[in-house]
Order: sequence, then C-alpha cells, then structure tokens
Amino acid sequence: MGTEISENSSEEMLPVILIVDDDELNRAILTNIFSRFYTIEEAENGEEGLEKILGESGRLAAVLLDVMMPGMDGIQVLRKLKAYRLLEQIPVFLITAETSDSTMKEAYELGVMDVIGKPVIPYMVERRVNSVVELFRARKRLGSVVERQQSEILEQARQINQLNQGMIESLSTAIEFRSGESGAHVRRIHDITHFMLTATDMGAGLSEMEIEQISLAAITHDVGKIAIPDAILNKPGRLTPEEYEIMKQHTVQGASLLAKIPQMRGHKAFQYAYDIARHHHERWDGRGYPDGLKENEISVWSQIVSLADVYDALISKRVYKDAFECGEAVRMIREGQCGVFNPALLECFMEIEPKLRRLYAAEQNT
Repeated sequence: MGTEISENSSEEMLPVILIVDDDELNRAILTNIFSRFYTIEEAENGEEGLEKILGESGRLAAVLLDVMMPGMDGIQVLRKLKAYRLLEQIPVFLITAETSDSTMKEAYELGVMDVIGKPVIPYMVERRVNSVVELFRARKRLGSVVERQQSEILEQARQINQLNQGMIESLSTAIEFRSGESGAHVRRIHDITHFMLTATDMGAGLSEMEIEQISLAAITHDVGKIAIPDAILNKPGRLTPEEYEIMKQHTVQGASLLAKIPQMRGHKAFQYAYDIARHHHERWDGRGYPDGLKENEISVWSQIVSLADVYDALISKRVYKDAFECGEAVRMIREGQCGVFNPALLECFMEIEPKLRRLYAAEQNT
C-alpha cells in the first residue's frame, strides 16, 4: 500500500479537496497539482470556504487553506473549524507565504495538519498531502467497520484486532513509501521484536498477548517521519546539524500523531506504540533523544525496537548508503559505532542474530 492516491477516470469516484485562496493563480497551481487525484472545489475567501466545509464536511478529503485573505483569514477559519471539532475529521493544510513563528505556532495548536510555504514545490506538497489523506481515509474505513460489528461481540473482537492492525500497518507503510522504501522494513522490525521477546530472556514476565501488542506497536516507530520535509527525509548525503535537529523531531511528532488517532488510543497496543515512537532513539548511556533517558529508564520494548531498527538499517540499502554485510553490521553494533545498548540486550541479540538472517534470506527468495 502506498500513500499516493490512485488516479481514476471517473471524477465522481475521486475524493474531494477544497482549495481556499483569494488568489486565482494560486488556486490554479494547486488545482494543476491535485486534479489527477481529486475532484477540486474552490473558495475565493474564508467565509465561502467555511460555508463549504460546514456544508460538505463528509465529502472532503482535505482542505488547502491560505492565511492572508480579506475578511476572514485562514487562522480565523481554523478557529471556527476547531470549535466545530472538524479538524479531527478533515486534515487541513495551511499553504501560505506567511510562515512567521506566531502564525505557525497558533496553526499547530489549533490542529492544522501541516504548514506548507509558498511558492509550493509540486512533488513535495503532493506527497505531504496525499500521505496524510491516505491515513485519514484508513482511519475512517476502520471506524466505519468497527461500528457495523458492534452487535457481534465475539466476531467483533477478532475483526477489530485485524482491522486495527491493518490501520497501523497502513499508517506505517505510508511513511516507508514516502521515504522511498517498501513496507518490508516495518514488517522486519515487527518480526525481530517478536523473536527477541519470545526467544530470549528479554520477554521475561510478558504474556503472549502483551508480546503480540508490543510487536504490533513496533511497526509504528517511525510514523513521525510524516512531519519531516522530503528534502531532509530523502537526502542522499549527511544531514547538517540543523537538518539533524529537524529529523530528530520525528520521535516527538510520532508519539503526538498516535495520540491524536482515537482508534489508536483505544487499542491495547497504544501504550507501547506511544512509548516506542518517542523513545526508540534513546540510548543506554543517556546520549539519545528526545528525552535523554538512560539505562532502565528506557522500556525494554523501546530498547529492543531501537536495536532492531539499527540492525535492519545497517544491512539494508538506504538512499544515503549501501547495505552492510551482516557480520560487519554485528561488529559495528558490538563496538558501539551505532550508539550504546544495554549489555544484557546485546548478549541476547548476539545469541539469536544468526537466526535473524533467515528473515532476510527468506525475503530475498520470495
């Protein structure tokens, strides 16, 4: 599953995007970018845009909203949408040349999904908008199915688990797609985490259900990358210190995103998913981020996902590097070239690592 909305020759079948901008040229530019994927509706000012949103909220896949408009500006529209609780249902993007700190801060506090500066870069705005729309559509599909199954208690339990897993996998795979990768990475993180918890002492004291929930939660570790600009996320070379600081924010953004999804908050895996998304870059010596946790301040599951993520990244090709041979990856991890890990965790990992290679061998043979 990718994040790009599929093209369809029948306009009636396309989801709807509303473009709210007083500048006809700006509306034309955005229409040109998105008309392949959506039915486009336009509004020339904030009042007209708000009226269309309130009247057609069930049809809208997203709203692209300018800030500087006569009469009701974009921030005022956002305040109204927040009051009507519509920002929880429709992703709204500010597309504006007005990117002052105060404007961006208020926009994000109100609940805007993203702020995209003008002039827009077509491929970037297309990816960012389509990725989020796909996530919202997956969430709505899941919610509608759950409602239909409420009278079938036993069947409901089974289907909710399957559907929630599908939603989580869709969300995680969307991020992988956006960063130029397949969904194989998140599947391997799931499998490595599950194997570490079932085949070593790292899973001691956890029930089979808890292990399943942790393994499912592991695939959401990088969902916060949806908030990272493509130019940084897909940069082939080393990040600058400033770019690295932005990249580090994917941990905080990921936890925040998961907390905003009602179906996710109600899932038993949420506590693990939130913790893993925020803390999978913490390190045993306290030199990780975002919170500088050290040693046993870091949960066992976040430690495991952290190591699994590093191992998979080393032996997989990335936009910024070629794949390392498994033995070389193990040496780099053991010698601390990728950060300091719990010695007990490393010992368990070294014991089972030869078996983990089978995951990759089997994948190459399929």
